[in-house]
Amino acid sequence: MSEKVLFAITAIFNTPDEIIKAAEKTAEKGYKKFDVNTPYPIHGMPNAMKLGRSKLGFAALVFGLSGTLAALLMTFWMSAIDYPIIIGGKPYFAFPKYVPIMFEVTVLAAAIGTVVTMLFFFFKFPNNSHPLHDTDYMKKVSTEKYGINIQADDELFNAEEIKKFLNELGAAEVGEIYWDEEEVSTSPKILEPKFLGFLAVTAIIISGTTYFGLNKLMYMVPFNWMMEQDKALPQETTNVFADGFSMRMPVEGTISRGAIPYPYYGKPELAEKLMINPLDYSEENLALGKKKYDVFCSPCHGYFGEGDSRLRGQYPNPPSIHSEKVKLWSDGRIYHVITEGQNVMPSYSTQMTREEKWATILYIRALQRALNAKESDL
Repeated sequence: MSEKVLFAITAIFNTPDEIIKAAEKTAEKGYKKFDVNTPYPIHGMPNAMKLGRSKLGFAALVFGLSGTLAALLMTFWMSAIDYPIIIGGKPYFAFPKYVPIMFEVTVLAAAIGTVVTMLFFFFKFPNNSHPLHDTDYMKKVSTEKYGINIQADDELFNAEEIKKFLNELGAAEVGEIYWDEEEVSTSPKILEPKFLGFLAVTAIIISGTTYFGLNKLMYMVPFNWMMEQDKALPQETTNVFADGFSMRMPVEGTISRGAIPYPYYGKPELAEKLMINPLDYSEENLALGKKKYDVFCSPCHGYFGEGDSRLRGQYPNPPSIHSEKVKLWSDGRIYHVITEGQNVMPSYSTQMTREEKWATILYIRALQRALNAKESDL
């Protein structure tokens, strides 16, 4: 039988004041590898032990920033390189809308990385044994006593001097804790066949349970009731109507609540003649018009209305709004084009309210005047 290897010298104290004093004196004496065990947290113990900042925070920082960078690169690649789409005049990579994704990935990566680091690096999982486990010392300090242990691998360790030192501090009991033979082994527990087998079995069980739950269980009664509902989905066929379409045209003559029907569909001349812009040239209206112009109009017409489309090669460039023809159009005619569309320009009747359309026209007039200013304007 091999000789036992000493792990630490332990001491038992009867009161919180005694253990605080013992921790202070042990730290002052220069011992670094020691720990205090108490049945409940004792205020002031970290300061008494002169504990430094935990290194676990650095792991959280590294994993969190890695998650932030990964989310940033992922969203940039998807939106600006792999599948670039202009939406409402926004740039390909509109950073603000990806901030929530970056935040969530940062928190997730930091949380998972910190837990994994704590388990496998600090706690050396799967090695869940420890020399203090199941000892009389641990039974006492987990109920009503207070203990301190100074480990044998401390640079200043000397068993006889430490025992004398602890007795001088007023320890009620001084003892020794030894390593078990299994714990002395230096081979990494994570590479043991037993642990690798446990991981494999766990992976198989979790994968099988997930597959069964998502591919079998969810299609059984009553779990499938959420999927098989008595309703029609968009573009789905139906047996209710003779034509097989589930989506129906609105009943003729019906009007959406709060909506005012546009009376000049197919009648641009009447719109030009009879419609008048009800909005004034106020700072508020121009700000609203600029916002809607930049979102809906600028991708094709350009930010200054010169027809310099940002969608070059995808659609024919539209005419400039500074042409003599458009400048001579009334506000009603421009409103009609926005509402009904013209040539390849689609209708924006559902994207913009009446007020937003009129405000956009005010901004278009401001652009026309700004780029064709007269000397009197100055």
